[in-house]
Amino acid sequence: MKLTNLSIKELLKGYKNNTFSPSEVTKAYLKKAKENNQKIGAYINITEDKAVEDSKSKFHSFGGVPMAIKDNIHVANVNTTCASKLLKNHKAIFNATVIKRLINCPVLGKTNMDEFAMGSSNETSAFYPVKNPWDLKKVSGGSSGGSAAAVAANLASFALGSDTGGSIRQPAAFCGVVGLRPTYGLVSRYGLVAVAPSMDQIGPLTKTVEDSAYVLSNLAGFDEKDAMTASPKTLDYTKSLKEDIKNVKIGLPKQYFTDYTNNEVRQAVNKAIRTLEKLGAKMVELDLSHTPYSVSAYTLLCAAEASSSLARLNGTSCKNTKIKGDYSKQCVNSRTEGFGIEVKRRILLGTHILNSTNYAEYYIRAQKVRTLVQRDFQRAFHSCDIILGPTTPTTAFPLNSKHDPLTMYLHDSYTTPASLAGLPAMSIPCGYDSNGLPIGLQLIAPHFKEQDILNVGHAFQLDTDYHKRKITNDEE
Repeated sequence: MKLTNLSIKELLKGYKNNTFSPSEVTKAYLKKAKENNQKIGAYINITEDKAVEDSKSKFHSFGGVPMAIKDNIHVANVNTTCASKLLKNHKAIFNATVIKRLINCPVLGKTNMDEFAMGSSNETSAFYPVKNPWDLKKVSGGSSGGSAAAVAANLASFALGSDTGGSIRQPAAFCGVVGLRPTYGLVSRYGLVAVAPSMDQIGPLTKTVEDSAYVLSNLAGFDEKDAMTASPKTLDYTKSLKEDIKNVKIGLPKQYFTDYTNNEVRQAVNKAIRTLEKLGAKMVELDLSHTPYSVSAYTLLCAAEASSSLARLNGTSCKNTKIKGDYSKQCVNSRTEGFGIEVKRRILLGTHILNSTNYAEYYIRAQKVRTLVQRDFQRAFHSCDIILGPTTPTTAFPLNSKHDPLTMYLHDSYTTPASLAGLPAMSIPCGYDSNGLPIGLQLIAPHFKEQDILNVGHAFQLDTDYHKRKITNDEE
């Protein structure tokens, strides 16, 4: 029995029956992470001493499950770099709320990411790119690529990531794992380094939908340190998991099934639709007419918010540098040296958008588009329970193959709409292309209806085995 292959449910059962201990499982994951990280690049920092110490603690109902944390989420006394040279020496002095809520889970390390969560391929990391475990010549997706790759390669039982425009769901699709973006406000963002605060959301990347339910049950809920959090009625998503999805109405937006979507992706999604119909779900055609404008609106709004969020980083406080001479000049030099190309591009775009002469033309117009996208979803959910489509238009693409930023942004075409609307959305594996690369199926629900997409995803996984397929070069 490979301990690193087990689901969260299987680990908790093993702990309860004394089949193995959290310490044994943690050491197995650490061993595998150290052996494989050089070729995959999933981790920026493997926190071996902390993980071993964490695994010795006494655990309650959910504990002892080794996890990986995206490197823009604070873990006390561990560096938070956001995969940027600017923060390479920045040590967090407190735990993010999500870490406090998972305090009984050993932290294996901090995962690689696109710098400041800006990117869709995990190639903008200042340290090294993350390679897709299914094909090391392909990207892992981004910006939570390290978290997705760690779970896919069994270098962590589960991982936390952040999703602004698709940064959990897109890499989950590329790496063949489950990625859940919760409703905006369901999970506290306190301790997350913000990019676009009106869209940022922390969520889990897991091996199964049921595992996502376990993690979300421990993450969700009000936090006085995040004024945007809510108190949902459902907090134990595992107890409410249903296998029966008869008469669940699933909406199929025509904008998600266009020629822009790769043929093999479209075929896999259509096959998934037939599986869900066999299980009793009813399909409804939808028209989300403003979806084509989502990427443009998201790009403008995200850049505007990012330029404001990152303005507080002067590059001096994280280097223990004493200010000498011209403070402004030193800040400019530090930011110029510390930020990567993509981050600079978005800061410049955001600053341009927020300029008084451009504000109405770009920022206000983008906000109006956002409202139209939200209204599209509101109307759609009058006729269906959840919405289904491909997570991404293609499978993982080759490393260093996308040099035009606009082409890269378009890979978020199907994930940005839910982000703009603040809706819960989940990507689950639904097949593989002719090269053996995973294909993701996206499920979207109304606000705080995570249980609905978890139920449909769980039923789908009980009837299929896409999530059980192992990477051919996976070794203990």
